[in-house]
Amino acid sequence: MIDDFPPTEEAGEMGSHGHMNPPPRILVADDEAAMRRLIACTLAGSGYHVDAVEDGADAWEALQVKHYDLLITDNHMPKLSGVELIEKLHATSKVLPVIMVTGTLPQEEFTRNPKLQPAATLLKPYTIAELLETVKKVLRAIGGAREKRQPPPSWQGLSSTEG
Repeated sequence: MIDDFPPTEEAGEMGSHGHMNPPPRILVADDEAAMRRLIACTLAGSGYHVDAVEDGADAWEALQVKHYDLLITDNHMPKLSGVELIEKLHATSKVLPVIMVTGTLPQEEFTRNPKLQPAATLLKPYTIAELLETVKKVLRAIGGAREKRQPPPSWQGLSSTEG
């Protein structure tokens, strides 16, 4: 089941072409209900659109249905761990940055398979400020990469008098 947390503030930013971008969509996967709700409510209160699920299997289902800009996942969850979720993403060539929030970092798995390394990790316990700063940093990094890859629209540079 997906819990939906719509943004309570405006997190959208002005795009390079003068229009408002929608707030980033974030999927949170954590089997601890209190932690999941805290992360989701904090991010929604900061203007992000957040969906939250209780395990990796539900996260995988959500990723098949909706587009997300970021995945925040615990590692130790029933059905499908955070590392297994990242493996599934890579196996299907889905490009999605991941922040892993966990009590114990699966460093051995990351060493064995470096492509599973998430964009960022937060070791529990962490502060709300650390969570928000990490989310902003990762979204800023992928936003810059996306802008560099997108060609300018064909209408760019035309004045309003040209037709």
